[in-house]
Amino acid sequence: MADEATLVEKSRIMDQTRMERALSRLATEIVESNHGAENIYLVGIRRRGVPLAERLRDKIEALEGTKPLYGIIDITLYRDDLSTVGANPIVNRTELSADIEAKSIVLVDDVLYTGRTIRAALDQLMDFGRPRKVQLAVLIDRGKEHRELPIQADFIGKVVPTKQTEIVKVMLKEFDDIEAVGIFERPSE
Repeated sequence: MADEATLVEKSRIMDQTRMERALSRLATEIVESNHGAENIYLVGIRRRGVPLAERLRDKIEALEGTKPLYGIIDITLYRDDLSTVGANPIVNRTELSADIEAKSIVLVDDVLYTGRTIRAALDQLMDFGRPRKVQLAVLIDRGKEHRELPIQADFIGKVVPTKQTEIVKVMLKEFDDIEAVGIFERPSE
């Protein structure tokens, strides 16, 4: 991503209240689609997918009285652009506390853009076993016109059509001390 200090916010598309509503709706849709919470295994994609998955887990527990399984996946070494990340990429641990065999995995990420992050997550996930099915939940989908791979989300908080030059940033209190989603652009020279 571009140096965040040089980005200019064009518009705020979600505030904390709208984010909470979207996450509540996503939790309900996930439970309905999976006929309850028993076999759901939420897997957050590092970085911002992790706190979103945690919030979905809590919302599903409030709905169903059952806390779904939860894990974290780090796709750093599975990226197809690893050579552009830097000489010494920072790799965090993947934490899957339970076997994924025969589970309904719900990958959770903040923004769906080209689909490459999800492809990397799928590659790594398959190294851990064979789930019954894999679904994708995202807070923001930037639209199919940006997709480079045939990947689409099953659960979407909000579709936000954007230009290629725009950057959608999901800001979470864990990283940014604010809860919001904005569209940013690099300032014109």
